[in-house]
Amino acid sequence: MMQQLMSRALPSTMATLPRSGTRAICVWPGMRQLSLRKHLLYGFMRFFSIPFKTVRGASRSLGVSHFCSVVNMSSMFQVELVPCLSDNYAYLLHDLNTGTVGVVDPSEAVPVIDALSKKNRNLTYILNTHHHHDHTGGNMELKERYGAKVIGSGVDIDRIPGIDIALNDGDSWMFGGHEVLVIGTPGHTRGHISFYFPGFGSVFTGDTLFSLSCGKLFEGTPEQMYASLRRISSLPDETNIYCGHEYTLSNSKFALSIEPGNEVLQSYSTHIAHLCSKGVPTIPTTLKMEKACNPFLRTASTEIRRSLNIPATASDEETLGAIRRAKDEF
Repeated sequence: MMQQLMSRALPSTMATLPRSGTRAICVWPGMRQLSLRKHLLYGFMRFFSIPFKTVRGASRSLGVSHFCSVVNMSSMFQVELVPCLSDNYAYLLHDLNTGTVGVVDPSEAVPVIDALSKKNRNLTYILNTHHHHDHTGGNMELKERYGAKVIGSGVDIDRIPGIDIALNDGDSWMFGGHEVLVIGTPGHTRGHISFYFPGFGSVFTGDTLFSLSCGKLFEGTPEQMYASLRRISSLPDETNIYCGHEYTLSNSKFALSIEPGNEVLQSYSTHIAHLCSKGVPTIPTTLKMEKACNPFLRTASTEIRRSLNIPATASDEETLGAIRRAKDEF
């Protein structure tokens, strides 16, 4: 039974995602899949002997000593994790067909410059999910160095450093030859947006959706955050989630405290602890896994409501607010 539950929640080692027309692409496994070993609970998944590349410098502050830094989304599109500050992730995007290179949420410039220099690449775009300094701190230095265009929310046009292109909920934008859909996801901040790449089954959620949690409600309400999470949850289950921070281990402890009977969560938390003990990132996660384990996507859970003394008559929005308050105090 446990194996069946995990097989539903975990992505397959290789996935095929639709593109426009009738063509399809193969997606290489994310880093979480690459780190699995046969002797773990996850031994039913096939381990691929893909060599690991080392990200140095900023990775030391995050405790990430080694991991495969390039996640091949397809043979022609790559995502590279760049650890920044103490627990942030920036993401380098590379369209091999056009040479277009972007970075999502560069909290500082030096680790991004280092990653670009190692591959002798320029930078075309800077994508910001929201205005907080730990997601935009590298904007101006990168813009001045590379001439990159800064892209962010039209709601935050006065708060995002160096913004050139303002996008809003529902806008469609082209990254090289690839469509990007802008999803308005307020709650953490009023102008927060997420960048969804439908052709490659990936969404960059900043501080709206984390693995096993959601962002604090600095400028929004539980109702707004619930609506934002619902929008992300409407994407295909196989969607890869790239969030702004490495918070998964601490998030797992809170999630287990309010839903200890969730067997998928128990197994996933064991897996997360193993990854973190090895200095391996827990990101990307998948929407399927988050639906099975993330308490902020499980507001209907009887066990969660019972653990937090939330009335059965409470709305999902009220329940999310109660979970967020409990998490803030955890």
